[in-house]
Amino acid sequence: MSLFMSRRSVVSSALALGVTAASTVAPVLSSALSAETAKTGLSTQEFWVTEGDVKLYVYRKVAIGKKAHRPVLVLSHGSSISSVPSYDLRVPGKSDFSMMDFFAHRGFDVWTFDYEGYGKSSRTGGNSNIARGVIDLKKVADFIHTKTGEAKLFLYGDSSGALRAGSFAEKFPGQVSGIAMAALSYRGAGSTTLAQRKEQLEFYKTHDRRPRDRNMILSIFTRDKPGTYDPAVPEALANMELAIPDNDTVPTGTYLDMVTILPVVDPKKNTVPTILLRGEYDGIATESDVLDYFQNVACADREYRLIAGATHALSLGNRRAVAWQAIADFFENGRSGT
Repeated sequence: MSLFMSRRSVVSSALALGVTAASTVAPVLSSALSAETAKTGLSTQEFWVTEGDVKLYVYRKVAIGKKAHRPVLVLSHGSSISSVPSYDLRVPGKSDFSMMDFFAHRGFDVWTFDYEGYGKSSRTGGNSNIARGVIDLKKVADFIHTKTGEAKLFLYGDSSGALRAGSFAEKFPGQVSGIAMAALSYRGAGSTTLAQRKEQLEFYKTHDRRPRDRNMILSIFTRDKPGTYDPAVPEALANMELAIPDNDTVPTGTYLDMVTILPVVDPKKNTVPTILLRGEYDGIATESDVLDYFQNVACADREYRLIAGATHALSLGNRRAVAWQAIADFFENGRSGT
């Protein structure tokens, strides 16, 4: 252990059984070598993973060229932004804002996907809460296994994406080599962000979706500590996210869970190698809240990193490379089953 200081009834029954409803999978698009692919040396693929009338959009990036047994990394997005804008952001005139590119160049087979109700995935009558997200993640993880043959994967999640990933690791530890959890809210005590969200509790209880316009997306970067990000990033993120059709609202489920039923993860049930990352100015959780989780993780192979000068938007801020490097080091150093 090291410590660095610097809506469906199927939900409960499926989780209880450790399985999901029957699903089918099908590729949607497999890109040819584009100008960007030729330039970066990375290839992309898109897929649908389907269950009944629900289709989940899945996106993959990997370095061109054959290499046996690439470690698989799955990135789990948060409450307000879908997968590709979160992890493969393109900022005009700039580079190095894609977490997927960083890890693909490190030799990982990198995947992400839109949870139900987000991005390009199906809109349904549900609110895409954390329990539903675990079922979605299970379906996608099983699909990735069929495509890669890899029995285990690494997980990264931020904010509610960390809660979904953490819950998955508790329930299916045999499928997880290691997990990185950023911007985690464990119990929620002392959280200024969650206190503000609680003011909208009645809305979250009575609505499956909430408005999410450009100003809301921009506020992700200003609510904790202005000046900790490149000014071009919020606009690029908003442009990319809002370009997706029918994408001016997002589900309420994770917000509702985070102001009513925390904790939704139990560190004593987390038996996989774990790295926790917190931005110095992150208002979603106090440092004591994150350390409470860290100190009780059942796996002795665990690490905590406080990223100075960072906020809740850890993977897109000025200190993102520090966070990415810490995660890569933890996953690659042999302690996490690689």
